Amino acid sequence: MAWGLVVVSLAPSSVNADAQPAIACSAVADESVPDSAQAWLARSMVAGHCYDFQARAVTIDALGVRTLALSHRIREGVRQQVVQHLDGPSVSIERRSIAGYMASFTPEEGGELSASQAWAEHVASHYDISLQDDARVAGRDAVELRFSPRDQQRYLHAWWVDKSTGLLLKHVMSDHQERVLETFQITQLQSPSLYEGNVAGDVSTERPSHSWQVDWLPEGFIAQPQEPGQAVTNQRVYSDGLAAVSLFVSPVEQPMLEEGVHRLGVSTAAISLVSEGEQRWQLVGVGELPPDMLQRIVQSVRIAP
Repeated sequence: MAWGLVVVSLAPSSVNADAQPAIACSAVADESVPDSAQAWLARSMVAGHCYDFQARAVTIDALGVRTLALSHRIREGVRQQVVQHLDGPSVSIERRSIAGYMASFTPEEGGELSASQAWAEHVASHYDISLQDDARVAGRDAVELRFSPRDQQRYLHAWWVDKSTGLLLKHVMSDHQERVLETFQITQLQSPSLYEGNVAGDVSTERPSHSWQVDWLPEGFIAQPQEPGQAVTNQRVYSDGLAAVSLFVSPVEQPMLEEGVHRLGVSTAAISLVSEGEQRWQLVGVGELPPDMLQRIVQSVRIAP
């Protein structure tokens, strides 16, 4: 699901994230109206870290149609994101993360770009982005951003961003034949309000060691730093700014998953088994990428002797 984009759990990286200056959320409302697709993209990233809101939403994918209740709050610099499924069994998912933490595509030290601008620039280097400024979603004026990949290694995306707040209202992901794979849409946005304090600042990440590495990734996919408190030793996450791939590598000590490519709703899972010495390993990749690309990534994983 694309709500807020950064709901993807961050995982260990081979580099440390540079500290970023704090964002004064109260100043977001005073900023000028973005004049380009990249500027809207950067505004959307910041808005996702600075607004409290409640919402109703719907997702449509291969698993069917699901209605959701969303809650996003910022308290003492911590984002509290809650997704409650309103259909079928009662399911509620909560995630807490550091508000303003945008270490995914941190600009070079001493550079003039903010973290959100660096992220938008990275996305624009791998997708052609078009802008339409007269859209409307959930009764709110919006701009539409369309992301067309410059290669065959990733999917097409379309975003609808609220003009008033910069919040993401709708996300559609399609394959290369423009067949819709997933639609996420807010149907009612309730009382968005800016957080009064600052978010982010000095955030450091550890550099965990791994006994494995990935030898091939689509161009632009970068290892994502690990958020403090989310230590995971057998997982890495890579992203190009829009799409993400999670890799899990673990020794086979229990019944194995079936090798091959499997559909998991909008995501794809590629599973491979390899042997290194006397130990067998299970490699699992999960992501919103074409199946052949995901399988190639998994098959490029190399286990250290």
